[in-house]
Amino acid sequence: MPVDLPQTQAPPINEPKEPLVITINGEGHLFIQETEVPTESLVPRLDAITGNNPDASVYVRGDKAINYGRVLEVMSLVSSAGFHKVSLIAVPPKGAPAKAASAAVPPDRSGQPVKR
Repeated sequence: MPVDLPQTQAPPINEPKEPLVITINGEGHLFIQETEVPTESLVPRLDAITGNNPDASVYVRGDKAINYGRVLEVMSLVSSAGFHKVSLIAVPPKGAPAKAASAAVPPDRSGQPVKR
């Protein structure tokens, strides 16, 4: 799923297992891996795929052309569903190797930041 990722200076994540990737394309449509899913089906599909494992790694890729609020909405849905390992994927500045970068997770339902 091609998206135009934003750049970041955040350190790369060294993840030993293959993460589950949610992509938000330039039109704001959601994909889990390569399969498009409606927003209301995102959490049930994640639960089914991970076997309700809150420690499953979930990466969110958002096209830089979409509204930042849409990315936060998706990250909030994922973290509110109980997933603890949620990260954003971005590209490093030109000249640096392309890898996933860690990012802050939106607050949980109580408004407190989720600790990883």
